[in-house]
Amino acid sequence: MQILLAFIVGAVVGLAVHYLAGGRDTRGVALAPILGAFFAGLVWMILTWAGVGLDSVVLWLSPLVVSWLAWPVVALLARTRRTHDQEERKRLRIA
Repeated sequence: MQILLAFIVGAVVGLAVHYLAGGRDTRGVALAPILGAFFAGLVWMILTWAGVGLDSVVLWLSPLVVSWLAWPVVALLARTRRTHDQEERKRLRIA
């Protein structure tokens, strides 16, 4: 049940990533929070399956740290989207 805390922390960090990272016009508002929650839940699951107990600081801090991985993913998607849009404008001969 504590994994819900990891999901919440990941979503909050993902929301911060959405507003701090550039290229907000290239993605939806839910993408970064979903990615943050996914990464936080994934690392929580892996650590608990590996035997890390609830009394470990590593288990509680890892979702906070790992959910910042949403930043490079969002940056990569923004760059890819802008490149694709530019190529599409050239193909359609739009200024």
